[in-house]
Amino acid sequence: MKNIVILISGTGSNMAAIVNAARRQRWEDRLGAQVNCVVSNRADAGGLVFAARQGIATEVVDHKAFATREAFDAELTAVIDRCQPALVVLAGFMRILTPGFVQHYDGRLLNIHPSLLPAFPGLHTHQRALDAGCRFAGATVHLVTAQLDHGPILAQAVVPVLPGDDADALAARVLTQEHRIYPEAVARRLAELPAQ
Repeated sequence: MKNIVILISGTGSNMAAIVNAARRQRWEDRLGAQVNCVVSNRADAGGLVFAARQGIATEVVDHKAFATREAFDAELTAVIDRCQPALVVLAGFMRILTPGFVQHYDGRLLNIHPSLLPAFPGLHTHQRALDAGCRFAGATVHLVTAQLDHGPILAQAVVPVLPGDDADALAARVLTQEHRIYPEAVARRLAELPAQ
């Protein structure tokens, strides 16, 4: 079975979209794949409740309990590796990962970013797009590399910037597309991986 471990920090709406797509599209039968664990750096992350209700194992690795980023990533790696992941999927995981962590999961670590990369890496993407006068915005699924919000692009979705948009309105429109393209990109990546 190709196990998927999803990392979250909050409500986990992209995680939920992936879990729901996996069930609806019968990934276990079609792809030999399952979401087998959801890990958060915050014990109060709402997505943990959703995952547990779906019968998915959950883990918490609180970044505040570690003196360094490297120590946190070492413990996070240990927790993830116990799940024997084919893919590690970042779904609103709000921690910058060390190069060693990224290298450990090279080619198996996916992220979604709420902009049309390479435009607007980092935070406040929607406001930055508005401030720049963009007519279009969107989301990007990419493989994670040591450089923040870079790496090979796996999927993108484009939405119009409408008159009167503020950052929240634009974010909501982009999020609906995130929920569509992230499960699609994960499924495609799983199909490319050898059976485990």
